[in-house]
Amino acid sequence: MIRFYSTSAKPFHSDHYHRLMSLIDSCKSMQQITQTHAQLITTALISHPVSAIKLLKLAICASLSYAHKLFDQIPQPDLFIYNTMIKAHSLSPHSCHNSAVVFRSLTRDSGLSPNRYSFVFAFGACGNGLGVQEGQQVRVHSLKAGLENNVFVVNALIGMYGKWGLVEECQKVFQWAEDRDLYSWNTMIAAYVGSGNMSQAKQLFDGMQERDVVSWSSIIAGYVQVGCFMEASDFFHKMLQIGPKPNAHTLVSALSACSNLVALDQGKWIHAYTGRAGIKMNERLLASIIDMYAKCGEIESASRVFFEHKVKQKVWPWNAMIGGFAMHGKPNEAINIFEQMKAEKVSPNKVTFISLLNACSHGYMVEEGKLYFRLMVSDYAIAPEIEHYGCMVDLLGRASLLKEAEDMISSMPMAPDIAIWGSLLNACRIYKDMERGYRIGKIIKDMDPNHIGCHVLLSNIYSTYGRWNEARMLREKNEISSGRKKIPGCSSIELKGTFHQFLVGDRSHPQSREIYSFLDEMTIKLKSAGYVPELGELLHDIDVEEDKETALSVHSEKLAIAFGLMNTEHGTPIRIIKNLRVCGDCHQATKFMSLVYNRVIIVRDRTRYHHFRDGICSCKDYW
Repeated sequence: MIRFYSTSAKPFHSDHYHRLMSLIDSCKSMQQITQTHAQLITTALISHPVSAIKLLKLAICASLSYAHKLFDQIPQPDLFIYNTMIKAHSLSPHSCHNSAVVFRSLTRDSGLSPNRYSFVFAFGACGNGLGVQEGQQVRVHSLKAGLENNVFVVNALIGMYGKWGLVEECQKVFQWAEDRDLYSWNTMIAAYVGSGNMSQAKQLFDGMQERDVVSWSSIIAGYVQVGCFMEASDFFHKMLQIGPKPNAHTLVSALSACSNLVALDQGKWIHAYTGRAGIKMNERLLASIIDMYAKCGEIESASRVFFEHKVKQKVWPWNAMIGGFAMHGKPNEAINIFEQMKAEKVSPNKVTFISLLNACSHGYMVEEGKLYFRLMVSDYAIAPEIEHYGCMVDLLGRASLLKEAEDMISSMPMAPDIAIWGSLLNACRIYKDMERGYRIGKIIKDMDPNHIGCHVLLSNIYSTYGRWNEARMLREKNEISSGRKKIPGCSSIELKGTFHQFLVGDRSHPQSREIYSFLDEMTIKLKSAGYVPELGELLHDIDVEEDKETALSVHSEKLAIAFGLMNTEHGTPIRIIKNLRVCGDCHQATKFMSLVYNRVIIVRDRTRYHHFRDGICSCKDYW
């Protein structure tokens, strides 16, 4: 590293010093920082450690590259100044290599000895973007300095290996450490969580003699990360009983669990707890509350919370609200939020446009979708990624523009994945384009011969045309070749804090006899109101018409809705979550259920929300 020195500096006096120190404190802009920097050079105060570090900290906040130039002009920086620069560069993956440059200058050129903070920041830089080789070199220096067993250095070393996913190395450092503190345990738990190894994380947590809010929050976040939402919810309740007071980070994870479980009552309690416990609202927490209400079917509550709070300087709450309206089939509302976002000078990101394009797709807004796809590049310099192309293919496919959708896939700058081809294949099923569907199915089969979803969609197409033999042969061939079967439809409903799950034809529930009796009565009432089963949805070659209707009547969402109608008071909304896309017959039947029983029925399937009220669905039969 080359150091620069002023050859024309004037000797400084105490009055100059105090005046310049006040000037540094008053700096509010980059221009003021550069002007003050020039005065420090001409008065030789650049070599004064106190003034140098004060200006350096200001410059780091304004421009890290300028701060590095300023650092190069300090004649003899002390260890504190070196550590300040190592830390500043370590925090960003884009500049962590400069952290290594400053660290090498410290160890080779400065005549100073690095201390524990030097190694903590250097290991942080290695974990944030530098390679294993650089990390091992820093570790060798810590050995030479006799600091490898320092608890601060140990914790940073565990953290570095954890960020690389080298959990076995984390374990070695943790087990060999002569001194460990609470942070050591938390860092080791974070390494397990980061690798998805929740059994080891839980085992380590259980072995802790002392736990803080970070310990609990890490476990809850870890369960959410691996999709174990019930476990996350249970752990949160346990924390409330015997653990420390949750913080905002804890609540974000707990709300995420509620969102995925459609646990509205629990989510409402957490929202109220936020206010009662005096937890300061931030953008992440606000976004989580909005997302919880939206995913639990309460889009009006999500909107109310969004507009009640002012902490929306960052993109997360906006994305949550746009995404919520998109899920609920409210494209105009999603677009209005985006326009407000622009007016507030909040910069959108790639997630914003994924939500916008989804909103346009579910709202049959083809031209608007095309416009936003162009705007993200022309106005915001956001390069479309495969998810954005997937949204556009879905938009065009749903609008029956199958050729245009296929042309867009052909024009993609990256190779299309199975999900994008699958989206177009589903559009072929909806619009009964068997020839195109068969050709696209072959493309997917060539990419993944055992892809179950492809075979299921193709068999759906055959079944719709009554070609039962082809449909059955395709299913049987898939089961033989892959050894796997289609994921069964599963629907769940929360009742008084307990989740009840139903599979197709399920008879395992304690109220099974009553549910099936209720279904028989319900079918009679629905038919009297004009419901006609859509037998084309069946995937089986069933000869008897009555048997076909029976096969449709025991779909999982119908069982869950029947259970809800039986066990809730009249007028109570029914909320169902399904793991697969709702079929056409169940969609039609649920419209009649909402009319006959005068209930609001909210169904969240794999892709969106359906609000059924008075015989009408919010999706307008377009999903």
